[in-house]
Amino acid sequence: MEAAAVNSTGDALVAVALAGTLFFGLDVNQARGQVALYLLVTMAPFALVAPLIGPALDRMRHARRYAIAGTFVARGLLCWGMAGAVSNNDAVTFLPAAFGVLVLSKAFGVLRAAVTPRVLPDQITLVTANARASFAGLIAASIAAPVAAGLAVLIGPDWLLRIAMLVFLAGVIFSMRLPNHVDSPETAPAPAPEDSPPAQKRRWRTFPRVGPAVAEAMEANAILRAFSGFLILYLAFLLRQERFDQVSANVALGLLAAAAGAGGLAGTALGAWMKARAPRIIVFGTLAFVTAVTAVSAAFFGLVAALAVALAAGLGQSLGKLSLDAVVQREIGEEVRSSTFAVSETLHQLVWVIGGLLGLGMSIVADGRLALAIVAGVLSLAFGALLVHRTGGRPLRSRLSLDDASATPARRTS
Repeated sequence: MEAAAVNSTGDALVAVALAGTLFFGLDVNQARGQVALYLLVTMAPFALVAPLIGPALDRMRHARRYAIAGTFVARGLLCWGMAGAVSNNDAVTFLPAAFGVLVLSKAFGVLRAAVTPRVLPDQITLVTANARASFAGLIAASIAAPVAAGLAVLIGPDWLLRIAMLVFLAGVIFSMRLPNHVDSPETAPAPAPEDSPPAQKRRWRTFPRVGPAVAEAMEANAILRAFSGFLILYLAFLLRQERFDQVSANVALGLLAAAAGAGGLAGTALGAWMKARAPRIIVFGTLAFVTAVTAVSAAFFGLVAALAVALAAGLGQSLGKLSLDAVVQREIGEEVRSSTFAVSETLHQLVWVIGGLLGLGMSIVADGRLALAIVAGVLSLAFGALLVHRTGGRPLRSRLSLDDASATPARRTS
């Protein structure tokens, strides 16, 4: 939990510094172009993340603490480089370094999720354990973000990135303090059947081999993540161009960020409170809730509706991610767990970027009522398709409950 809190603190400092250089320092049209470029630079290399990072982390099961510490060290060095790039207006250095920080942040998330079952107390579920770690990170980020915003005004984004470097280097200490049994003992691989494909091909085919439970949870979370990316960027630019109830653009953006953050905290708190052993039901229920809130917000669009849908998006992304992590941790064996989490992170980052790009485009051509109505329709169709595919003519709750119950022994043996 301490490492998760330090990670979220450093990520919050970097996010505030990036916001100051890519968004608030420019007018609307310039900011839209800069954000679109950043999203494209972030998305393009992510096709290589799953086949490279996941198998590499699976091979480092015996040295996970050092791998986690390495993500902190590398991000600290990249933040130092980004600080120099900001001072010299060097976009050629800045954007690749920002991409590196993002990838290493995802790598930390993959490692944290992969080691959670090894430190899970018997009396709590995986959803609850994931929620507690995420809650620590959200609290740290909630405290760090406003402090970072004030520091960015006083000392500038370049020095804020240097402070982020120190925070990430402090994370090395907490990484090395993890218990020894986080590292799995190195064992010889089991002999493969003669007709089995080579190991490299199996790694590339990790996603098709995850099984229906994990695949469906990934699909539902992909929908939630794309919705979150769309909503954040669409509303951010919409609130900069329109005034609601005599509220200034900066105040509206602050309220939007607060609503999204409150939704994330609420989702994490719900995950910690619910002693759920059926995380797939939580994923589907979360998607249904987000769809309903979006439809109502489209009908009564205004500042309050925008804040409500932002809160719902934050809650949905947080609670859905916790449930997906629990499904993967329970269903997937330890030998390929990191690869599966890497595939999941890659998929969800890609759809978030695609949703964000759609949000940028929609902010030019559609008002809030029309945009949310379109999104509500797309969410309804996606949710219906998932239900039809999942139920196969049987009640959803009984199908999900039976599958979750039958998968419980798999968790104990993984």
